[in-house]
Amino acid sequence: MLDLVAVREGASVGQALTTALATAQHAERLGFTRYWVAEHHNMQGIASSATAVLVGYLAGGTQRIRVGSGGIMLPNHAPLVVAEAFGTLAALYPDRIDLGLGRAPGTDPATMRALRRDRPETEADFPRDVAELQRLLGPAQPGQRIVAMPGAGTQVPIWLLGSSLFSAQLAAQRGLPYAFASHFAPRLLHQAVDLYRQLFQPSEHLAQPYVAIGVPLVAAPTDEEAEFLASSVYQRVLGILRGDRRQLQAPTAHFMAQCSPQERAAIGDFLGAAVVGGPETVGAGLNQLAQATGADELMVVCDVFDTPLRLRSLDIAAQAVGLTA
Repeated sequence: MLDLVAVREGASVGQALTTALATAQHAERLGFTRYWVAEHHNMQGIASSATAVLVGYLAGGTQRIRVGSGGIMLPNHAPLVVAEAFGTLAALYPDRIDLGLGRAPGTDPATMRALRRDRPETEADFPRDVAELQRLLGPAQPGQRIVAMPGAGTQVPIWLLGSSLFSAQLAAQRGLPYAFASHFAPRLLHQAVDLYRQLFQPSEHLAQPYVAIGVPLVAAPTDEEAEFLASSVYQRVLGILRGDRRQLQAPTAHFMAQCSPQERAAIGDFLGAAVVGGPETVGAGLNQLAQATGADELMVVCDVFDTPLRLRSLDIAAQAVGLTA
């Protein structure tokens, strides 16, 4: 699961963090493989900006599930700082921490500058920073002047994340696992995954290509109820498209019918990989995505407004695909 740690309308940041932990614990009981949180900044409806801190909180409140970043936006950080943070997490929670890396800033230009981006980003920066981070998390070498402590020798698994073809090619060249952000940008999903597999070069980290894809998910006992609950997601997407980001809104009946044809089409494009419905619809949708892409993992994004109904949504999805703890 990928959690944006949404702050719900009428609730606090503290409640958003508590909900994230309850969801991670529930996902662990259901037998989910991993639970990631995403780095975003200066967004009133998302509480995952201090991503490494949140990873530690979630890992500390669970027992077995892998916890990680989906992702750390590497242009915002010095690789040494990332290596030390995730090296510390790896020492606290051995063999449970993942480090997903993205090359977007995850915010607006003014916030980019506030984060440390006081120079133009070039295409060469991200591959160079990934390579530096791999060195810092690998075994310390004789004569190495800068050693991440903690970090060196932890070999925290690095994933590359992307919504275009750039990171697909880089992940293939480095022999790293690849996660495609089809939960918000599905247009290039098949092209990126195919390119990654075609160009993949085995490495000490990975012998074969390994792909995860993001899937917006809303499940309920009936298709009709799921569509109603999904209106919270539709409202968020429309806010993004309009430049009007808010806290996660309560569901609204017949929301899509209130939108213009152009807005409905834009929301549909944004959520092109979404699976919304009752048990049969969800099972068919998840299986179709897995077969069409050959994905090794589906990473669901489940932003149901009411927490118990969010957990129920995960129950229904797990049962629909035969997941057992």
